[in-house]
Amino acid sequence: MKNKLKEARENAGLTQKQVADAVGITIRCYQYYETGIKKPAVDVAIQIAKKLNSTVEEVFTV
Repeated sequence: MKNKLKEARENAGLTQKQVADAVGITIRCYQYYETGIKKPAVDVAIQIAKKLNSTVEEVFTV
């Protein structure tokens, strides 16, 4: 699944660990989302988007 997680995270000035900790997931899990290996559940996707000051549509669509 392609996404813009890395770009949004870097624009927000956050590390992968900071985002993962903020939404209560492991850094490995977050890395899977960022690389497109796995897709987050809807509630997790919403939390990630909020942490990145963005919307789910902006972050998870190409």
